[in-house]
Parts: sequence; structure tokens; C-alpha cells
Amino acid sequence: MVATAGVDVCDDMKNRIPVVLLAYHLHQTGMYQVIEGIISPVNDSYGKKDLVASHHRVAMARLALQTSDWIRVDPWESEQAQWMETVKVLRYHHRELLRSSAQMDGPDPSKTPSASAAPPELKLLCGADVLKTFQTPNLWKDEHIQEIVEKFGLVCVSRSGHDPKRYILDSPILQRFQHNIHLAREPVLNEISATYIRKALGQGQSVKYLLPEAVITYIRDQGLYVSDNSWKGKGKTD
Repeated sequence: MVATAGVDVCDDMKNRIPVVLLAYHLHQTGMYQVIEGIISPVNDSYGKKDLVASHHRVAMARLALQTSDWIRVDPWESEQAQWMETVKVLRYHHRELLRSSAQMDGPDPSKTPSASAAPPELKLLCGADVLKTFQTPNLWKDEHIQEIVEKFGLVCVSRSGHDPKRYILDSPILQRFQHNIHLAREPVLNEISATYIRKALGQGQSVKYLLPEAVITYIRDQGLYVSDNSWKGKGKTD
């Protein structure tokens, strides 16, 4: 599964928990065995407000995920010369996945074609709000939406105030390939957003327990998300 996003303030709810939740959801279907989760920070030229430099976002994501043995951060998207459309990022990771799988398997004369394992699949992890953006005029190309849902597929986590089933029914493309869109609901609704955390940091408020301690230390040491001396004289954030 690939999560492509701004990955700005690296709170666990925004990065790790949805990946774990949706991996569990796919396992429960009996159709998939999830082998890896990939966090792909967006390129600096994406132009999102308050987006810090990609090397900081990659570093924070790695710190947030350092205890995970199956979710990793891939900097490829952030290292490109310009922003890339989501479908192009998925194509890249899919090629890498197939290449890696072929290298691990290697040629085995004892295996018949029918005995070979099915090729690995790649799916885009997203929030229900992304489904809604598919309906925004001139934001997505129809051919890209179709390639994403037909060739790769979506694993979508619920978001407060959104109705993903309605978004699917309202889109001819999504409705056509709804068999390849998996919807999962968060067991506990969490309204804490990266926007809230950025605001708290900018005001010098504590974000302890909202972010991993290693990420908080990195933010403080690098002076991120502050336009004044909010961190000055604060030491550890309790």
C-alpha cells in the first residue's frame, strides 16, 4: 500500500494508524496478504501552504516510523525535479515492486506457471476526502482516476463529515470499479489534524502525546513551524 501525501507534521494518526488499520481490513477480506506499507512525502513544488522542505518531512516520517518493521518512507517522489501526479508515483512504485519481487523469487525450473505465486499488487491508501476531490473539475484527469482504481485500486479510510459510498455512486468511473475500492472505518474517530498540530507548535503549545517524542525533538532542534521564538526557553515539551 502506498500513502502519498504532504506528510508534514508526522503524527501517528495521519501516517501509521491508517496504514495499519487498512492493512488489517485487507487481511480480513481473505483476499490479500499485506507485505509492506509505503509513505511517500510529496514534492516541494506541490505548493501546499505551510509545507516544510521535503528533507525535513522525510526525516520526520522516518522518525515517526522507526519502530515499524513493515511501513517505510520512500523519498523518491520528494526528490524529483518537480511535482508528479499521483498516478505517476504509483507507476514508479509498482515497477519497483515487480522488479523487487522478481529478484527475490528468481528463476525456479521446478515451478510450473500455474504454481507460481500471483504477482504483487499495489494499492493507494487515501482518506475519504480524496474520493470527493475526484469530482472537483479540472483537478484530476479522468484517465488517471480510471487507471488508479482499475489497475491499482484504493484502500480508503473514513473521515469525519464525508460519505465515501455516496462519492462512489456519484462518479461513473468509481462506480464502475467499486469492486477495487475498499472502505474501512476507523474504530475510534480522531479529529486531531496536522493543521491543528502545526497551529499548536506555532503558538508554543505542547504537542506531547500527539507526536512521537523523537519527532518533537527534531521539530524543536530544527526550529520548524514557528515564525517567532515559540520554542525559546521551553526545553522539553511536556
